[in-house]
Amino acid sequence: MQDPHHALIVIDMQVDFCPGGALAVAQGDAIIPQINALMADCPTVVLTQDWHPADHSSFAENHAGAAAFSSVQMPYGPQTLWPRHCVQGTKGAAFHPGLRSDLAHLVIRKGFRPAIDSYSALFENDKTTPTGLAGYLRERSITALTLVGLATDFCVAFSALDAAAQGFDVTVLQDACRAIDLDGSLARQQQAMAAAGVVLA
Repeated sequence: MQDPHHALIVIDMQVDFCPGGALAVAQGDAIIPQINALMADCPTVVLTQDWHPADHSSFAENHAGAAAFSSVQMPYGPQTLWPRHCVQGTKGAAFHPGLRSDLAHLVIRKGFRPAIDSYSALFENDKTTPTGLAGYLRERSITALTLVGLATDFCVAFSALDAAAQGFDVTVLQDACRAIDLDGSLARQQQAMAAAGVVLA
């Protein structure tokens, strides 16, 4: 992956999304060695980091009587409610200690606005508020992206779909991702990504 027009986007490899964390993805830490190897071989590496305030609207505990993994309607559409996770400055929000985060050229923090969640590396869930990543990539003449990390069916898929819509050539390395698979979400998102031209490798 030494092509200067190619970037590796590593999605949310954080303590809270790995086994033992507040919103753990099964075997989420098993992909770290492969991701480290990919980062060492890529000329541009971007890490994303979920970075929520404690009062974030996506936390079930901030909605009276709501259960985790239920859904509510927000001004930008339906929102899954999650257990509290990746709170700014906490151990759970840190990158997994096994991840070679020193190899990153850019860290994009997302989900820090209390009223809106942000799965994608490119846009918040309203699909209009940008993170700035697309501009960063375009200024460096990057046209192709490889996505890895957590979770396949949420933050990886949303990032892949947004990147494809922005005109990037997108590949998701599925063996370097792990999924939550909430009520069939993995199959639905795999279909959506394939339909959008994302390569599922």
